[in-house]
Amino acid sequence: MASAKHEPVKIGVLYSTSGVTGLIESSQQSATLFAADEINRAGGVNGREIQLYVRDPGSVAANYAAMAEELIVEQGVRLIVGCYMSSGRKLVIPVVERHNALLFYPTLYEGFEYSRNVFCTGTLPNQTCVPLADYMLENFGSRVFMIGSDYIYPYETNRIMKDFVFERGGETVEETYVPLDAPEEHYRAIAARIAALAPDFVFSTVVGVGVERLYRSFARSGLDPSRTPIASVTTSEAEIAAMGAHLGEGHFASASYFQSIDSPANRACIANYARFMGGDVVTNMCWEAAYFQMHVLANAMRKTNSDNPVALLRAIPGMEYDAPQGRVRIDDENHHTWLHTRIGRTDRTGQFDIVSASPERVRADPFVIAHTPADGASTGPGYGIAAGGWS
Repeated sequence: MASAKHEPVKIGVLYSTSGVTGLIESSQQSATLFAADEINRAGGVNGREIQLYVRDPGSVAANYAAMAEELIVEQGVRLIVGCYMSSGRKLVIPVVERHNALLFYPTLYEGFEYSRNVFCTGTLPNQTCVPLADYMLENFGSRVFMIGSDYIYPYETNRIMKDFVFERGGETVEETYVPLDAPEEHYRAIAARIAALAPDFVFSTVVGVGVERLYRSFARSGLDPSRTPIASVTTSEAEIAAMGAHLGEGHFASASYFQSIDSPANRACIANYARFMGGDVVTNMCWEAAYFQMHVLANAMRKTNSDNPVALLRAIPGMEYDAPQGRVRIDDENHHTWLHTRIGRTDRTGQFDIVSASPERVRADPFVIAHTPADGASTGPGYGIAAGGWS
């Protein structure tokens, strides 16, 4: 029997490759497999191989919790990466808390949550919505139409976004929510409503298969993104590649990472990923968070020489890592991540031209204490378009 020093490190993987959010979660799963391969090729965790236990919850919230329970109880897994929609994450949290396991969650979400057993590496509203509101109001106008999928994240994010818009002198002309499996006809009716109200821009928190249906309906309605663009925190390169670049061209997104980031670290990572996948690849913000959190976890295990959650809870807060987006930091207190913020406009190839970027990484503020994006310091002024702190 192998000694504990040489036993594999067990990590559960909960990303859907089927169902309404299967497209984006498949990219997160691929990023996880890629990172694990890199770690193992580099000698693993102090000689221990990463062993992944992969499950497909099928985009059904209850399945994430049931599979997390199975991984912990039957497979002896104490470390889990995954979840996408907040409905799934919220069901998994009590499971990992009950068993004193850890969940690493690499997806943008609404915030207003803390668990000792969860580390969040995706963006928060203060890291995406604040700069996006500033940019769009400054460049397009003050009248906003809001549309989101019918679940927790869009409701909470739109509530926060409405506050930002109001505080900056704007107005929400209408707010509507769409079932996750709504047909394209539903989106066509909404596009007609947008055309009738003539807002200055559309703020979208639509996810999954609804993204393509929204953008296709928008185009068929004759709406012009040069005059009335969609500004989203949930649309990435993955959705644009699936629906066709012609439907995304001219629209905006706010994210911590775009594939188009022109840095040696990002170019090298994409090249290595293409070799791993055996061909051309498309990366995105959720892919990148799923990728770098695996390396943060591996570094913490190397530092403690342990995969025990109690030891990792002492090591991970405050850790930093040079991710493809730039250097990130796990907050010492709230278990969220200081990330870089960028705003991009989709070009004709389906990539994003970066039109605005934070000068420093933006600290994690899950409870939206400040309504301005903050710099990397723990104190000091916020940075916003109006303050001249964005490039």
